[in-house]
Amino acid sequence: RKSKITASRKLLLKSLMLAKAKEEWEQEIVDKQSEKERYLSERISPLHTSGLSLSQLQDLCRELHEKVEIVDEERYDIEAKCNHNTREIKDLKLKVLDLRGKFKRPPLRRVRVSADAMLRALLGSKHKVSMDLRANLKSVKKEDTEK
Repeated sequence: RKSKITASRKLLLKSLMLAKAKEEWEQEIVDKQSEKERYLSERISPLHTSGLSLSQLQDLCRELHEKVEIVDEERYDIEAKCNHNTREIKDLKLKVLDLRGKFKRPPLRRVRVSADAMLRALLGSKHKVSMDLRANLKSVKKEDTEK
């Protein structure tokens, strides 16, 4: 089956798509940076430390430390909630897979078991059955084979 587009045309389209994607990616980075600066300028007022006495500077530092502690507590709480939610989602996914019955089976290895051990496993350890499986086979004499 032949392609409707020539290889050179395909290469040109691919390079144009990559150039467009790169431009959009760079624009997205610039937009994110400007959004971050806008948000920070809304939330944080600029500090005016010139002309303040030592006690006023100490009070300002205490206020800033209190704000940092509050923000750090919020961050910790949000992180703990996020970890709890991801753990819960993981557990629920496992439950869904178990209910569906579509779980990945591990590769099985061949294990050599003697007949006595197999009977013990099937019948339980209470039954100490020892039987020779070859004894139950039909014996064939040479005379029978000649007939």
